[in-house]
Amino acid sequence: MAGHSKWSQIKRKKAVTDKKRGAMYSKHLAAISAAVRSGGSGDPSANLSLKNALSLGKRDGVPVDSIAKAIEKALGGAEGSSLDEVIYEGYGASGVAVMVYALTNNRNRTVGEVRHAFTKYGGNMSGGVAWMFKRQGLITLGKNDEATQELAIDLGADDLEAYDDEGEPRLDVYTAFEDMIGIAEGFRKAGLEPISAEFTSVTDNMADLNASDAGKVVRLLEALEELDDVQNVYSNANLDAFEE
Repeated sequence: MAGHSKWSQIKRKKAVTDKKRGAMYSKHLAAISAAVRSGGSGDPSANLSLKNALSLGKRDGVPVDSIAKAIEKALGGAEGSSLDEVIYEGYGASGVAVMVYALTNNRNRTVGEVRHAFTKYGGNMSGGVAWMFKRQGLITLGKNDEATQELAIDLGADDLEAYDDEGEPRLDVYTAFEDMIGIAEGFRKAGLEPISAEFTSVTDNMADLNASDAGKVVRLLEALEELDDVQNVYSNANLDAFEE
């Protein structure tokens, strides 16, 4: 897959060991709340965006009672449901492009925190980089056999990437942005529950870095991800060679 970076896998592994679990839960609960508000329903069978948000929360162990409270608040219009998605663009070390997606109820607070992270780790928010990235859906399955790949193609996948994750088979299914939720539901109807189904950004303009600049970029990406309002961070940095 052109432009695919293992950063999403690195950060997922680090989330278990490095990040405070409560902060990770808060991000999931914000996404669940936003899905309820945008979908107009707290019923995952009638709100596929919510179903996918719940799937991601379940993957990371968000408590059931916390999820229920978040849905109730969102349905009632309470604090936490009035969240807007905002996107920030910037550069890290060596001109690496960085895209930041956040959910916030206070844009001034969020942009200040994001700008501070860029500045602290040698980056800046001048200039647009969105043209380098394409928003797509990314569905990860726990099977990568031929039948599963054929099913993915039949459902309308754009691209596939099969690999092993610590000895477990995985299949990453890339979809058009607007098709991701429907294709994920297609897998469920076929009896194959995705490990995760989420939106991502990919690029064909990957940037190779030396070890020093790679370290600076990783620290920037981690600092951005640790911000309460930030949901996802993407870059065109080729970090595969530096994965531990």
